[in-house]
Amino acid sequence: MSFQVSARKYRPQSFETVLGQEHVTVTLKNAIIRDRIAHAYLLTGPRGVGKTTTARIIAKSINCLDPQDAEPCNQCVNCKAITAGQSIDFIEIDAASNRGIDEVRSLTESVRYSPVDMKYKVYIIDEVHMLTKESFNAFLKTLEEPPEHTIFIFATTDVHKVPITIISRCQRYDFRRIPLDIIKAGLREIAEKENITIDDKTLTLIAKKADGGMRDAESFFDQATAFSGDKIEYSSVIKVFNFIDEDIYFEVTDGLLNKDFRMPFMVCDRVYKNGWSFIDFFNGLLEHFRNILSVAATKDTSLLESAAVYFEQYKQLAKSFSEGDLLRIMNYLSRLLSELRFSQNHKLRSELALSQLTGFETSETISNLINILGNTNAGETIKIERTVVQATPPPSEDEKKKSEPNVEAPPEPAEPVTAALPQPEPVTEPEPEYLPPTVEEEFIPMEEPEISMEFEHSPLDEAPPYEPETPLQHHNHLAGEKKFFASLSKKTPLPEPEKPETDPYVRFIVDKLGGREI
Repeated sequence: MSFQVSARKYRPQSFETVLGQEHVTVTLKNAIIRDRIAHAYLLTGPRGVGKTTTARIIAKSINCLDPQDAEPCNQCVNCKAITAGQSIDFIEIDAASNRGIDEVRSLTESVRYSPVDMKYKVYIIDEVHMLTKESFNAFLKTLEEPPEHTIFIFATTDVHKVPITIISRCQRYDFRRIPLDIIKAGLREIAEKENITIDDKTLTLIAKKADGGMRDAESFFDQATAFSGDKIEYSSVIKVFNFIDEDIYFEVTDGLLNKDFRMPFMVCDRVYKNGWSFIDFFNGLLEHFRNILSVAATKDTSLLESAAVYFEQYKQLAKSFSEGDLLRIMNYLSRLLSELRFSQNHKLRSELALSQLTGFETSETISNLINILGNTNAGETIKIERTVVQATPPPSEDEKKKSEPNVEAPPEPAEPVTAALPQPEPVTEPEPEYLPPTVEEEFIPMEEPEISMEFEHSPLDEAPPYEPETPLQHHNHLAGEKKFFASLSKKTPLPEPEKPETDPYVRFIVDKLGGREI
């Protein structure tokens, strides 16, 4: 097979050609120059950022016959053998397919033998987190005290699955995601070598979808080349990979500024018909408003993660939105993304969300309003447009005179002459004369009736004295009540006897009155 994918054809063969990992490559080069080579290395990081590639470069650098500033020459026998994978002293193992304890035992037994052709015997174990717990335990002693001629290099994407006992025995290097500009530069260099024409807008789209992985970006590039040929266009890349067109995000912002309520339905219909994911669409829209906020806050486009053709549009949008409005929109979109994952009708929920964003009114900070009012004179008209304040000053006296029509004032009317008329004298009513009261109107006091304190004899005088009930009498009394309630449905209740008065003061008064009513 003559064709070779770009990820293998343009694989870095030296530390300098590793993209975006200078913090790792510089450290390793200095360690090799000073002969401070560790017996075990652990390389961690996302997929496609150069972990296995760096491990192979380490193996070539320490075994190169003609190293130049710790860089392998790639021309000697050892470098060519390691590059081709034909050296008996260079062993590369995939832990996903060799994860059992038997494979690890055979590996530890081969460690004791000295290298045949090279200075060091190098073991590269890729995806080391796939080893079993028993395999890790069997590997501990060998990893802690390996022979001087043996070097282990582990690579993994899930370092949290590696036991801490293994991590503590290695030098750990964390690889980072490759920045967008570096991925674009790498793809542009490959396109020049392959004589392929591609614009910056298309490179940006591919690099963003790679998510920081150079290998993914090279795979997208090969696929786009297979579809388009020697000239890769933006529309063809969107068609092949079904990527979301970034122009749709600018349509959303234009609809928000113009209060166009047709925009939510047109945009959602386009997303639905193209088969785009609504979650991916709102993630891109959130990133779009993040770019606007970065330009509005920093007044610079260096932090934009977008194609250069959109820089001027972002500058104009940054003037149209305030920071407070952008934060409100971004917070709303963040909540919407969490709600959209549990929604059954994504299109309906998206149309409602964009309609609500269209209806958002612009806001103004209280401090800005205070400054506006403080700088405004009395009588001025204040008009606030976003953050721009326009005040209309009151007209001057000269302008008032010029604007008023020149009309002569009418003559003042003469004061009427009236003759003095005699005023009538006030009429006073005579005061009423005092008349003495008659005999019928005089107050005649009434005589008080005499109250006799003599009372007749009352039958209450012969009432027996009050004696409290004993417990036995009380029990019999309750028993009598039970019988009464039990036979209530059959017999007519007896009238209750009058209870003797127990208060001694009341009894004294009753005795004196003889039981008569007062």
